[in-house]
Amino acid sequence: MTEIRDQHVPVQTLSSREVFSGKVFGIQRDELVLNEAQEPILREYMSHPGAVVIVALRGDGGEEEILLERQYRHPVKALLWEIPAGLLDIPGEDPRVAAQRELAEEADLVAKRWDVLVDYFTSPGGSTEPLRIFLARDLRDADEAFDREDEEATMEYAWVGLDDALTMVLDGRLHNPSAVIGVLATHAARARGWAGLRPANAPWLRS
Repeated sequence: MTEIRDQHVPVQTLSSREVFSGKVFGIQRDELVLNEAQEPILREYMSHPGAVVIVALRGDGGEEEILLERQYRHPVKALLWEIPAGLLDIPGEDPRVAAQRELAEEADLVAKRWDVLVDYFTSPGGSTEPLRIFLARDLRDADEAFDREDEEATMEYAWVGLDDALTMVLDGRLHNPSAVIGVLATHAARARGWAGLRPANAPWLRS
């Protein structure tokens, strides 16, 4: 039986050029050959550095709570309840280090224990963006509060019971993909007694 596991494969790329460059992402146009028997095809996609996401969890014994933050997202013109996250925009930076920084900057929290919950691509048919969701536990307040700007300056925060958060996801009250996936993965991990969580430096399939 073939092992079910995502993997990179070599593809013959005839040409590749950036057709748009923005503050966070660019648009790439590639001409490639998938099959020698077929004509070359064109694909346009968003080139994105990726991001790290953090499920900040406190409590135990079935009384766990997850930190949610409410932030305005202009593309969808909505206030969304999310979980802390940040871009991987420093070349070569360890993803866990990036996650630690984002947790401190967005939530004024420091975590002693870090595990990988889940990895995913946001929209692999049109974007290179990879995301890794970390589970951060054994929390404490950061030594100093971070001065937030732009949309982050008006964020609201709420500690929500993990079971309640699951209900919010299934009721259609949460729409941010990282929050939805993070809640589902955390609930599943707890049901397994936290067994099988990957270490913070686990291999990660990225473009």
